[in-house]
Amino acid sequence: MRRSARPDPGRFPYLDDRTGVRSERAPLALAHRGFAPEGGENTMEAIGRAVGLGFRYVEIDVRASSDGVVMVFHDEHLDRVTDARGPLVERSAAELEALSVEGRGGIPTLEAVLLRWPELRLNIDVKTDDCVRPFAELINRLRAYDRVLVASFSDRRRREVLRLLEEPTASSAGMVVNACVKAAAPLGLAGVVARRARVQALQVPETYRGVRVVTPRFVAACHAAGLQVHVWTINDREDMDRLLDLGVDGLVSDAGDVLTECLAARGTPLRD
Repeated sequence: MRRSARPDPGRFPYLDDRTGVRSERAPLALAHRGFAPEGGENTMEAIGRAVGLGFRYVEIDVRASSDGVVMVFHDEHLDRVTDARGPLVERSAAELEALSVEGRGGIPTLEAVLLRWPELRLNIDVKTDDCVRPFAELINRLRAYDRVLVASFSDRRRREVLRLLEEPTASSAGMVVNACVKAAAPLGLAGVVARRARVQALQVPETYRGVRVVTPRFVAACHAAGLQVHVWTINDREDMDRLLDLGVDGLVSDAGDVLTECLAARGTPLRD
C-alpha cells in the first residue's frame, strides 16, 4: 500500500478527520446523501443510518423553499423521489416537511440536521442562487463554520456564500475552478489558482467525459499546492482501495457499508 503525504488542513478543522485515539489523519469518508440503499436519500433517516455506521461526514444538497428555508434535497423538481410533483421552490418548508420521500419521511431542513447531530460534518452542495443568503445566515446564526464545507458546481455561487459567511469556512471548487486547477497543475500553479479561488479541496469524478481526472501526477500536484482531493461517487470496493492507494484524501460513496469495511481493513476504521 502506497501512502501519500496529505496537505495540512491549516485553519479549516473540517478537513482534519482525527478523532479519539487516532493520531494520524484518516481519509475522509463521505456518505453520499446519507446511506439510503433502499431509498430515502437526503432524509433524516438516511443521514441517521450513515451516522449509525460511524460516518462523521455526510454529503448533502440544499435548496430554498418558497418561504426562504434551507431544505435538504437534491433535485429541482419533487417528482423523482416524493409523492408530489413540480418544483421544490414553489412549496413552503411546512409543505415540504410533510411530503413522503420514498416512504422515509419528509424533506428535512438543514437547521434540523445541524441541530440533530451537533458533531456531524456536512459537505453541502448549494444548488440555487436563492439558497445562498438563507444558507449563509443559518451557518452564521449557528456558528457552524467548522462543521460544513461549502460546495457548488457554480464557483460564482460558492464564492457568494463565502463572502456572506462571517468566519473562514472550508470550500471545494466548482466546475470552472476544477478545470483551471487541472490545467495549472503541470505548470506548478495549482496553488495560486486555489488561493485566488478560495478553495481547499477539489471534489472530482475519477473520469469526466472519457478523460481521466484523477491520476498520480494530479494528486501529487494538488498535495503540493496544499489541496485535498476527494473523489465521487465511488461504490466499488476495488475502486476504493485503488484510489486510496493513489493517495486521495476522501471518497464520496453511496455504498456506506462497503466503504466502512474498506477503511476498517486498511486500519482506518470510522470508529476508534
